[in-house]
Amino acid sequence: MTAHSTDTSSKVEPSTDHPGALSDEAQPEAEDQAPPVTSDGAPSETAGPDPSPDRGPTPEVTSEGTETEAGSTGRTAQLEREGEIAADFLETLLDIADLDGDLEVDIDGDRAAVSIVDSEDGTVTRRLIGKDGEIVEALQELARLSVQADTGERSRLMLDVGGYRAERRATVLAAAKEVIDDVTQSQERRAMSPMTAYERKVVHDEVLKAGLRSESEGEEPQRHVVVLPSS
Repeated sequence: MTAHSTDTSSKVEPSTDHPGALSDEAQPEAEDQAPPVTSDGAPSETAGPDPSPDRGPTPEVTSEGTETEAGSTGRTAQLEREGEIAADFLETLLDIADLDGDLEVDIDGDRAAVSIVDSEDGTVTRRLIGKDGEIVEALQELARLSVQADTGERSRLMLDVGGYRAERRATVLAAAKEVIDDVTQSQERRAMSPMTAYERKVVHDEVLKAGLRSESEGEEPQRHVVVLPSS
């Protein structure tokens, strides 16, 4: 039997979403909206502000242009609800499969975040991660669909299993920083290894913070990030 808890603290990471950096196999999500289309009809991905309309209800704004407490509280409640719906769905799956794991619900930036973590009864099986995180991605999509079925709205919820995403994020960031240093010194473009949609977004955000440019090239599963000089 599993249990889940809610952490209402919002962990906001400074980042600028990339409008074409990511794409789920099932359907695009907010951090990977359909990229702009060039005159020849080909998708174009460049780092920059996310034009995504999938941000949930527009918060109330005061005359000074800041969010009112009511708007912020409403959005937080909506994200908490998404997390609880997804956690209930995943808890049922774990019980059916007789697998160990507790559910933790959090808010990460402007999205709900759910983690399957070790429980008192045992550790989370690596089978829930799969090769290159394929099972995590599949479970995440199922959790998002469960939220959509309940709320009628598309969710940007993120799922982690056994700390897999956290580990991958650290590895990807280290690789991105090496390439950023290389490009800064050589002023030449550098292509990185193929990555998942989530990992490409992590790289795009880091490149943007460093003042360089980045693009996604290739087709899945070989889609990768190319880092370019600032000009």
